[in-house]
This record gives sequence, structure tokens and C-alpha cells, in this order.
Amino acid sequence: MEGRFVINGIEKVLSFEPDATLLQALRDGGFSEVKRGCDTGECGACAVVLNGDLVTSCKVYAASVVGSEILTAKGLGTVQNPHPIQQAFVDAGAIQCGFCTPGMVMATYALLSKNPDPTDEEIRRALDGNKCRCTGYVKIFDAVRLAAERMRDHG
Repeated sequence: MEGRFVINGIEKVLSFEPDATLLQALRDGGFSEVKRGCDTGECGACAVVLNGDLVTSCKVYAASVVGSEILTAKGLGTVQNPHPIQQAFVDAGAIQCGFCTPGMVMATYALLSKNPDPTDEEIRRALDGNKCRCTGYVKIFDAVRLAAERMRDHG
């Protein structure tokens, strides 16, 4: 089947099996920045913002969200012009292997979009569904705080 989506601000038609997850549809459609981790919604590697809310795309059927707006990490910024969140992750040294990074960035984006001045507890809750096996989370928390500060200072 096919479905029309707005992905990173651009209308796209994706082909997918009727029982395909949004993760499968996105990856088959060339959105390799959405990482495939656990397939159970536990690791957060496949996190995207769907109609303004953070979701694990492995837990959403693509057919159930046809017509939706989807934002992936690639839709935030580019290598030449990164989003302040992406730049904060680089500057804080919060990127090791990079596998969890897109999901972490999207969780951070979802948090800071709704709460520009989060407490450490709010950051912890926002990232609760994202697992990282490389950094140990200290640098990731530093990156979220740095991104929040930069986004508040620069609007």
C-alpha cells in the first residue's frame, strides 16, 4: 500500500506492507537516520516526532498515521547548518558511536519544544525511553542543558 506523509516538511509518498511499522516505512523510504534498535519500543533509537509528539516509530503502524507530519533528526538541521540541539550534542561530546543520537536528539527536541527550561528531573524523564551504551548519559544531560541554554538565549 501507499501513504502520503509530510516528512521533514516535504510531502512524500511511501510504499509499505499493510502491517509495516512507521520505522520500516521510513527506513525503506530512505530515512536511514531513523535507527532500528530493539523493535520493542525500549531503546528509543527509532524516535521521531509525529504530529508534535515523540513516538518510537517501531511501535506505530504506518497505515495508522497516513497523512501525518513526521520530523526526523535529519529534518532539524544539516551538517553545514546543524540545529542548536545537534550542535550541543557535538560540543558536549555526547556522541560516541552515534547510533542512539538521532533518538536522543528527537527526545530533546520534543522536551525543549514544550519546556525550554527543564529541570534535571524533567530531562531524566524526557530521555527515559532512550538507551545509550557508550556515553553513560552524563554528556547527554550536559548536551540537553547546553541546547536549552542556547535555544533560550537565541530564541
